[in-house]
Amino acid sequence: MIYKKFQDKALSALGLGCMRLPTNGDGSVDVEATREMVDTAMREGINYYDTAWGYHGGRSEPVMGEILENYSRDSFYLASKFPGYDLNNMDKVEEIFEAQLQRCHVDYFDFYLVHNVCELNIDQYLDPQYRIREYLLEQKKNGRIRHLGFSAHGTIPTMKRFLDVYGPDMEFCQIQLNWLDWDLQDAKTKVELLRERHLPIWVMEPVRGGKLAQLEPTYAQRLATLRPDWTPARWAFRFLQSIDDVVVTLSGMSNLAQLQENCETYRAAATLTEEETAALLAVAREMTAQKTLPCTSCRYCTSYCPMGLDIPYLIGLYNEHTYSGGGFLAPMAVGALAEDKRPTACLGCRACEAVCPQNIRISEMMTDFAGKLQ
Repeated sequence: MIYKKFQDKALSALGLGCMRLPTNGDGSVDVEATREMVDTAMREGINYYDTAWGYHGGRSEPVMGEILENYSRDSFYLASKFPGYDLNNMDKVEEIFEAQLQRCHVDYFDFYLVHNVCELNIDQYLDPQYRIREYLLEQKKNGRIRHLGFSAHGTIPTMKRFLDVYGPDMEFCQIQLNWLDWDLQDAKTKVELLRERHLPIWVMEPVRGGKLAQLEPTYAQRLATLRPDWTPARWAFRFLQSIDDVVVTLSGMSNLAQLQENCETYRAAATLTEEETAALLAVAREMTAQKTLPCTSCRYCTSYCPMGLDIPYLIGLYNEHTYSGGGFLAPMAVGALAEDKRPTACLGCRACEAVCPQNIRISEMMTDFAGKLQ
């Protein structure tokens, strides 16, 4: 197992993400199958386990607590998160934190995160009335949180707003990072921001929920001509191994076979060559071009929109939502906008289209986007 240095710790470069544990036919967590996976992970050298309040409908933390208490507490690092993705939780930070310790059968968390910083919750996270930052820093001072960080699905401006307040206390950041989202979700710029802030990176969605482990044959074959012995999943992990800032890559492995394959990949580091990186990102561009609009963010359109809509931003959300076939990112981001700045506010006047160098039918996109979000 590859280990990466984080302060005084050696963390396994591959961590076990506990959002997609093995399940039974009724959707409940298969505890015995999960126990077998954890046993194997421990033998393979994985020492980082990442759970959260809401994973598996609240069952991930208790299951991982039940399993991990059979191991010496100093043999693993456990991470969980404050669930600010649900605004109803904002005034419950103390209540939830205490319950999480009980669920996980531990006296402290090695790593604890402010969860899912985004447009929908940034105002609440920054609002001192909820005492979230204050309380978590108290727990760190008391030794019940050893390292404090945050995860983010929000835009760069939202991440900057968060860091302007929480930044001095943050030790790491967890972002969605993979070769497809390098451009599609502008993960590259997020990496650059965190590098500027000297924050190590934890990776979530390294294979985009499994989609990058099962490529269309045409794309898989193109990569195979460069590395015949690499699976698509291995390409995804090698891409991340090529980014120096990445410390832990969390994989939500759902069965023993996935775990064993990923552990094999992380027995030794292998970075991509410039040629391999270029080939991978070329595949990404071709894959996304099939379902996305070619906006270059020139912003000519915004000068002509009578509603003052941030059209490039909305097109970016539309592209991500369309390519991903749904998901929570676009609804979350659009929901945080004022009513008169959402796709539904488009008048269909086409003034923006008259100046668009890419000839994008923006008004049609707005109508389609509004329909997809209903």
